[in-house]
Amino acid sequence: MSLPVVFRPPAEAELEEAQGWYEERTRGLGQEFVTCVQATIEVVSRNPEQFPRVDGEVRRALVRRFPYAVLYLADPESVAIIAVFHTSRDPVGWQGRAR
Repeated sequence: MSLPVVFRPPAEAELEEAQGWYEERTRGLGQEFVTCVQATIEVVSRNPEQFPRVDGEVRRALVRRFPYAVLYLADPESVAIIAVFHTSRDPVGWQGRAR
């Protein structure tokens, strides 16, 4: 059973920005990025406890093929995506979103 997934606005904006960046580099790569992120989120929604905690209750799932992580909060009813974050960036950019 999969939990419903809710994107917080900053995470949605990050996903769109990264998709645009990849699409500018190579046509079709932006969609491949989104497909990989969606696959990661599907795994998260099926088994959110599978991924490690990185800051309090925030968990991190790495995206295959791309240097991005999906950061999320899970409760018994849903998964909240708080960031789609490049792994080289300073985590301070997403750490305040968990509250």
